[in-house]
Amino acid sequence: MTPMWDGPILMHDIDDIKVEYHPSSGIPTKVYRFEDYGRGPGASPAVPEADPIPWQPFRTRMDFEVAELAHDAGLSHEQLDRLIRLIHRSRIELFTLKNRKDVRDTWDAASFKMTPFTKEEVIVPFRGVDQTFPLFRRSLWDWVTDLLQDPQVGPNFVFDAQRLSKFNGEKFVRFIHEPWTAHAFWEYQSKIPSDAKPLAFILYADKAKLSSFGRAKGYPVVARCANLPIGIRNGEGLGGGRVVGWLPIVKEDKQHSGKPAFVNFKNAVWHASFLKILDCLAPLLRLGSAIKCWDDVIRVFYPIVLILSADYEEQAVMALIRGLMGKFPCPVCLVPRDELSNTLKVFPLRTCTETKALLARARECTTLDAREQILSSQSLRDVDSSFGILEHTDVHRALSHDKLHFNDEGLFSDHKWPELQKWVERLGRQAAVQIDSFFQSIPRWRNLNHFDQVISVSFSDGTKYEDISKLIVFAAHTVFDRDTDPEAYLLLRCIRSYVEFNMYASLEVHTEDTINNGREALSKLTGLMDKYIEDTAEMSEKSWNFPKKHLSAHLFDDIKAKGVSRNYSTKPNEKMHGPLKDAYQDRTNFKNFAEQILRYNHDSLIAEYIRNKLDHLDSQNLSISDDLEDQPDTALQETDNSDDIDVDSTEPTDAQHFSLGSKQVAMSFTLIEAGSLGNPAFERFRIKLNDFLNRAFAANSIPFPGGQRIQLVASDMIVEYRFLKVNFESLVDWRVSTDYLRCTPMFHGSPRYDCVILQTDTGIIFGKLMLIFTCTVGDVQYPVTLVLPYDRPVGIRPRKDKDFQFWRIKRKPRASAEFFSVHSIVRGCMIVEDVSRPDEFLIVDTIDTDMFLRMQDIRSQ
Repeated sequence: MTPMWDGPILMHDIDDIKVEYHPSSGIPTKVYRFEDYGRGPGASPAVPEADPIPWQPFRTRMDFEVAELAHDAGLSHEQLDRLIRLIHRSRIELFTLKNRKDVRDTWDAASFKMTPFTKEEVIVPFRGVDQTFPLFRRSLWDWVTDLLQDPQVGPNFVFDAQRLSKFNGEKFVRFIHEPWTAHAFWEYQSKIPSDAKPLAFILYADKAKLSSFGRAKGYPVVARCANLPIGIRNGEGLGGGRVVGWLPIVKEDKQHSGKPAFVNFKNAVWHASFLKILDCLAPLLRLGSAIKCWDDVIRVFYPIVLILSADYEEQAVMALIRGLMGKFPCPVCLVPRDELSNTLKVFPLRTCTETKALLARARECTTLDAREQILSSQSLRDVDSSFGILEHTDVHRALSHDKLHFNDEGLFSDHKWPELQKWVERLGRQAAVQIDSFFQSIPRWRNLNHFDQVISVSFSDGTKYEDISKLIVFAAHTVFDRDTDPEAYLLLRCIRSYVEFNMYASLEVHTEDTINNGREALSKLTGLMDKYIEDTAEMSEKSWNFPKKHLSAHLFDDIKAKGVSRNYSTKPNEKMHGPLKDAYQDRTNFKNFAEQILRYNHDSLIAEYIRNKLDHLDSQNLSISDDLEDQPDTALQETDNSDDIDVDSTEPTDAQHFSLGSKQVAMSFTLIEAGSLGNPAFERFRIKLNDFLNRAFAANSIPFPGGQRIQLVASDMIVEYRFLKVNFESLVDWRVSTDYLRCTPMFHGSPRYDCVILQTDTGIIFGKLMLIFTCTVGDVQYPVTLVLPYDRPVGIRPRKDKDFQFWRIKRKPRASAEFFSVHSIVRGCMIVEDVSRPDEFLIVDTIDTDMFLRMQDIRSQ
């Protein structure tokens, strides 16, 4: 990638990207054309040379692949022995494994390929008696060194902080996404020697239920490297999250449980254990550590724990505060407990320096009462923090907003949603039926849960509550009236405002503008909630002073400091609980299970490592083979076997913008019109199509075949497609996103005709797909769609459109269906009916972040 400019600003095009590298990098500021930037930082690195024998220490490739299969399938010892005997009876490729012991010994021999677990003891006194606990850990530094030296993961590392901005026609506007594009990474690189590089860790810890009823629990610690792009870092490959620790869980003691001394003891065990996980980093903070990386370049690295990803309960432990019952329950700032509902007022931030000083002063006191008075002034615990050994890590700055637990499973699922359920219950069964019926009727949409019932059902998945929050206002606005149900109506406005705030919290890229807009959305939400709390004070005893409401106040500061919220989301970390639970259920004898789970976990890592190298070797060998072949092998050519083609396989018609799929048998215009009798949308189908094609050819200066106007006849054929894949540039991160759209009379038992946004000569319109097809003019196939436009004038809009930020559209009669080129489809959209007003519909602007910003733009115009 060659920059168009790396000197003084002269002239720029809209969307040019400016990259300002940290001064220590020695790289001058560069400006890239937008289309070139996508092939630059973050683009796929050069393909490294493959290891020719990546299966070692397995003696042969066959040995590894059999062991890998047995590992993945969870074969018992007896089943593994049987499999090995069968392979020996009918083998072609060299296979040397003898029995299950040979397999186990080879896995153990392979364990050196990646940093293994070690077992240690943690000793913490309680009431004068030393208590001993087992701790399992991987060396954090050795683990990240493995990644830096890996020829496939290593080239993806980003070592220098960057400030990114995009030219809007007048100025460059700063934007943030990855941690190295935000403030904290830049600040840390400024503190270390100029010839060194920051190596930033993201750490997560939380208990995981391993048994069905939660009696057996584990306590995994997961690490990710913030220098890797999020697609790798939050993925499941070698560069993704890795279990690096297994903390002890202190059993409850009936005699002491709940007492301050025992709670402090449990916190002390946590921090003594975590200290052993962190202690490999502490010696490196003075002089750094030189590592020979994948490219044989020796670089000096300084570590920092940049991000701590955790729910509130875990954050209270990490920050060593007293949690919900303390006078100051926030782990980030000193907000009093009775002011937690105020997200607009700014309170002093906690700092580890001040916390250490306060703890030292308290310990100088000669009486317990005096010590307690000092500690309670900031709701601190009398426990040493494990993070104290890391000079540049401030635990209060590393703790980060957790959208999953604070918003989806917090503000909404635990508070706003139960409150709305109460109002629905007051109206009676018919209100619940009406809302559930709406959810049943909502068109299905990719990556959005579909519900048959919501009002009386509980869910354990935060994603489901997130999707309910996106749709509930569209379902309930006809249930609650502004005049007769003012409190419930106001709550619905609060929920809509919350969803807008949550959409800003979800953005994959933030600019200066979206951060400011997000803060405004939070301010609006706070104002509406204050009014709701005031209006319902006499009829409800509910307290809205809880930490998860307050913690929203720190979200946008976190984004500016550490990048977008998915950098510190607990969702990818909690996803890792599933394999641990499966390992407990299927690979242990339920006794001393931690060691068994972690051995299986490490075997999985080794299998993944070797498999990755094998796939790379196969890819390289295939590429070499292809280069040597002058002619294709006809035996490998694809045959036309329609029975094997998936219904959703696509034929690229315009590969960059869309693809058509689910191809049907060609039909003549005679058959189409005969099969659509009584459907006004298909009346004069062929004549209207001819008119459309003639206008389109003339408008786009396309030569008419033979110089004659197009005149398709009744016997001419068209080919229908019932699946459409549309690619579009996201307004959020400017990458290509894809919608999967259906236009079919039967999809999983029901008709499905999706809606789209169309770009016309006069602007944007919305419409419903009626038919997608190709017709041949001359020798060229043209993709066309019949669409029912939703562009009738709406007239006077109801007050609720402003209250709920609805974008209202009106459907034309079916006879007004029009033809459009498939090229004119911008993207898909979800449209729901407003049953209170005939033929009027509402755009669901909350299906994804692009749709949210796209509708904001449409409103502003």
